[in-house]
Amino acid sequence: MGDFLTAIGLALVIEGVLYAGFPGPMRRALMSVSGMPEHSIRMGGLMALAIGVFVVWLVRG
Repeated sequence: MGDFLTAIGLALVIEGVLYAGFPGPMRRALMSVSGMPEHSIRMGGLMALAIGVFVVWLVRG
């Protein structure tokens, strides 16, 4: 459970750095995502999930 909470905290730190450091580009990125079809967003999310699981698998062995 501790690793899970650490991962969530790290994700929030990374997201916070992006919004704090690059607010304009992040706003444009969110606006472009809002115009995308749900299928494309879902596929992107599934790809990110698969890459994340693979990275965790590589690191944790």
